[in-house]
Amino acid sequence: MTAKAKSAEEESRPLPAGRAAPRFALRSTPDQQVSLQEFEGRNVIVAFYPADWSPICSDQLSLYNELLDEFRRYSADLIGISVDGIWCHLAYSQQRKLRFPLLSDFEPKGGVAHAYRAYRSKDGVCERALFVIDAKGVIRWSYVAPLGVNPGANGILSALESLKMRKTPAKGRLAPTSQLATAHSAGR
Repeated sequence: MTAKAKSAEEESRPLPAGRAAPRFALRSTPDQQVSLQEFEGRNVIVAFYPADWSPICSDQLSLYNELLDEFRRYSADLIGISVDGIWCHLAYSQQRKLRFPLLSDFEPKGGVAHAYRAYRSKDGVCERALFVIDAKGVIRWSYVAPLGVNPGANGILSALESLKMRKTPAKGRLAPTSQLATAHSAGR
């Protein structure tokens, strides 16, 4: 396999479970940034999506908005990221009544998405990629859905449940990380 082919293959796969999540700080409003470090000590769901206002993205983000209380039961916060600009995010978020931050990966375009291997270079948009990051900043589950498919929330909820179950109540020990990575390989 050539270096170019290998690079293209790696770029089409999200960062895998077990890797440290790349740090970032992106704008949520014209004068405010949100950073991954702000969520230290909590689980975080990072949902990259192609574009505000598209029908599938609207359905996907509306579903996650409805499930925020369920995510919070797992001590998880949700962040949405696309390459759309701040003003587009603000209008979209207000119209959709979203209760989680949408972050703009606008400049440099897709910089954070590239770091997560969740950028679709040929189209200039983020992939429809999902990441569950644990309280220590480690990716525990990742998935990229086809652009035309709403990935739903089952994979996210399964990954969060796995994180919850990592700690065995009887002995207080952590379960092997490989159990969490299995959810990634199963494509949930």
